[in-house]
Amino acid sequence: MTAVLPDREAPTSAAPDARYAGWWARAAALAVDVVPALAVIAAMALIAVASPLRGWVWWTVTVVAAVAFVLAAANRWVFPAVRGWSLGRALVGARIVTRDGAPAGTVRLFLRDLVHLLDTALVFVGWLWPLWDRRHRTFADMVLRTESHRVAPTGAADPDDAVRRTDVRRRVGAVLLIAALLCVAGGALGYAFVFRPERGIESARNQLADQGPRIVEQMLSYGAATMQDDFAKSQALATSAYRPQLTEQQQAAAKVGATTNEYWATNSAVLSASPDHGVLLVALQGQRGNDPTTVKFISATVQVEFQKTDDRWLVANLTVLKKPNAAAGAGG
Repeated sequence: MTAVLPDREAPTSAAPDARYAGWWARAAALAVDVVPALAVIAAMALIAVASPLRGWVWWTVTVVAAVAFVLAAANRWVFPAVRGWSLGRALVGARIVTRDGAPAGTVRLFLRDLVHLLDTALVFVGWLWPLWDRRHRTFADMVLRTESHRVAPTGAADPDDAVRRTDVRRRVGAVLLIAALLCVAGGALGYAFVFRPERGIESARNQLADQGPRIVEQMLSYGAATMQDDFAKSQALATSAYRPQLTEQQQAAAKVGATTNEYWATNSAVLSASPDHGVLLVALQGQRGNDPTTVKFISATVQVEFQKTDDRWLVANLTVLKKPNAAAGAGG
């Protein structure tokens, strides 16, 4: 019970609150200590989530986020116990002490920040409590018995104090600049090696889904009267590596005799895609024969590998998964 008596005691000096850091000073110190690291960690986390797990981009941004956390933790919990300041508190001239004025140790500072979750959980009331508390305390300060005291400059004419304050401002500026550059660099890294490749893959997938079935139809279809011209057009749709195999198949078809072979795609699915390579599964139906009364209806399933060359998708290989199944027409 006696622990709360000092709050109700009469002030012992003309300016009893002069030694306590104001709310705005504490808010500024917290922002300097926490916001740059949080910005870097958040930016790196977004890139890590979007990048392939345990790839080099994932490892890079994870390490950067971990380093940012360690530095922020050291600045927030270790430096004040060792040097008396965190960077933000040094900027505003405040330090965290116990109720008897002794410096708060690393463990107490860590627990204090942990208990700040209570300040946040209660609809942020705990963070606003210093505005009307005589000792300018948050709930975390009350639980851990800490206070935020102002550290007045040694004197307006003290050159050492002016140098110290200038040095602190430079360090704060450097931290903010480095954090901003890391966020920008992380964004550029994510765009160059995550977002842009994904856009390329998505574009390739859409192109294959749209163009692939028509390319397969054109390659496999030919007419009896235009067979050689159709074969030449088909060869133009193949890569230089696959063209000899396609030509051999066409020659074998020509030996059977001039006939009409027409296919159309009924269904297709992109199995895999990259900006310059893709695999497409195509279900085909068609008809074979010159005489309408004896035409045979055919169906087949093929797996087609595509390669992009000179901004054109060409067939790099075609594998028949289900050989053409022919059925005679009504007149047969």
